Formats: sequence, structure tokens, C-alpha cells
Amino acid sequence: MDALVEFAVMNGLGNKILVVDMRGRKDRVTPSAAIALNATADTRFDQIMAIHDPRADGTDAYIDILNNDGSKAQACGNGTRCVVQALSAETGRKVFTFQTVAGILNAVEHDDGTISVDMGMPVFEWNRIPLSEEFHDTSRIELQIGPIDAPILHSPSAMSMGNPHAVFWVDRDPMSYDLERFGPLLENHPIFPEKANITLAQVTSRTTMVTRTWERGAGLTLACGSAACAAGVSAARTGRTERKVTITVASSPNRGTLGIEWRERDNHVIMTGPAEWEWAGRVDPVTGAFERDAADSLAEAGAK
Repeated sequence: MDALVEFAVMNGLGNKILVVDMRGRKDRVTPSAAIALNATADTRFDQIMAIHDPRADGTDAYIDILNNDGSKAQACGNGTRCVVQALSAETGRKVFTFQTVAGILNAVEHDDGTISVDMGMPVFEWNRIPLSEEFHDTSRIELQIGPIDAPILHSPSAMSMGNPHAVFWVDRDPMSYDLERFGPLLENHPIFPEKANITLAQVTSRTTMVTRTWERGAGLTLACGSAACAAGVSAARTGRTERKVTITVASSPNRGTLGIEWRERDNHVIMTGPAEWEWAGRVDPVTGAFERDAADSLAEAGAK
């Protein structure tokens, strides 16, 4: 078996994604390979999306997701869009069904190049998010940063989009908060036994929001698709917005946007946004050693 496999360096609103083609193989991208790749400037990333042969009938692939610290991730909306763009360019198909550890994801590439991913149904029960203590209403849990009488952040909405999220409501641009300082404390707070993605969300109208996210296992990120879903759902759930919103991701290049719809008819969350190709190469999934080589790769197809 060839030690090297094809991979594409891509991004979703600046969220750096490595799409690794593991089809036809039985091994996996190792945590040590992920850590080694993230230590190199050219391949520093937020998530790895490793495409494996399908394991369930009716699916096109199994997607194994790793964070940049080598830990497993249950969901990555921006990464799923990158996988769709790469496979669509390779096959000419527009509709895909993927299996992940968090469940089944359906996705479609539209004529304008944007990609919609059905992220499934949100989870609000405290023990399924999960939280370490019981809350009857997880739309507002007891958690704060700062002085008791004047907290900087407080009372987040908690939920799961296949991975745990806490959304803190802020009244000014999320970029004005020191999330790099607060993010690690909140991600690792004891109330989150599996850690959590931490998002600051500013509601600007009934149909628009601005967000910024500290991503579990990845740190301060330019964008996080599942966090945008969590913010959109939590805003509608608490009556702040309608069920369909446009979210400006404050930390992404040029403050890019995602469309989030929490469908009333089936409770599913649909995320729509772009995916971009950067460059391609070949990588050793065990060690993380790589070489740039765009010839005949997933990413070369995505660039055409």
C-alpha cells in the first residue's frame, strides 16, 4: 500500500480544512499525523476531513473528522462543504449523503457554487448536550465570566449540533471581546464534560446576526459551521430572530456569511455557504509528512 494519499487544502469562510482521501484503505489519519500537520505553516488547519469508503447502505462515504490537536470531532459543517466541493469536482455529482460519528449528513451543491448541508436536528436536553448538571431550560444556563455583579459574558444558550455548543449573547461586535482569553476557560469549564464550542453572538435584526467562535479542540477559528447553526437555532429558540437568518462570521476573511435555516416542518438545520480550494498534495496519514503536488488530485479538480 502506498504510504502517501491525496489531500486537498481547502477552506470554508477561512476555516482551514484538510480533505484527505482515505478511500480504498483500512487505516486512518492518526492523531500524531494531525498534530504534525498543524505544526507546519503550510498545512496548519482547523479540521481534517478524512474520506473513507461507505460503511452504510445509501451513503457515499464515511467521514472521519479530527481537530488540530488530534482529538476526534463529531461534526464540522464548513468541512462537509469542502468535501462536497471536492467530490463534486471529481465526479460531476451534486448531491451526496455522508455518514459521520454524529449521524447522517445530506448535502447538495447549487448552481451558484454554494453548498447546503442538512446538519440534522438540534439537541436541547441537558444530559445529551451533555452538561454535567441538570438544567430544566438549557436556553439559558448559569455560567459567567467576570465579576458576579458585572459579568463580561453570562447566561449562554446550550445545545448540541452533534457536538456541544454554548452561545453567549453580546450587545456589540464579537470581535471587540477577548475571546482568545476567555475561550479556553469556557471550553474546559467543568459544566461541559466533553468540552464545548464557545460562540459570541450579536443579534442585529430579526434575520441577521454576527458571530465569533472559540472551537473545541481547535481554538480561535476563522469560522465554525456547526457553531453558526447553534447560534441561529438558539436565537430563534429564545425569540431573538426568525428561524431563517444570515450570519456574518466576524472573524472570517471579509466577514463572510452563512445562511442558517431551522426548518419548522422537520426540525432540521440547513446551513448554506461557500467552500474554496487552495492547493493539493500527498500526505502520509501515519506521520503527517507531506509533499505539494497538484497533479490528478481532488483539489486540482476543485480548482478547475
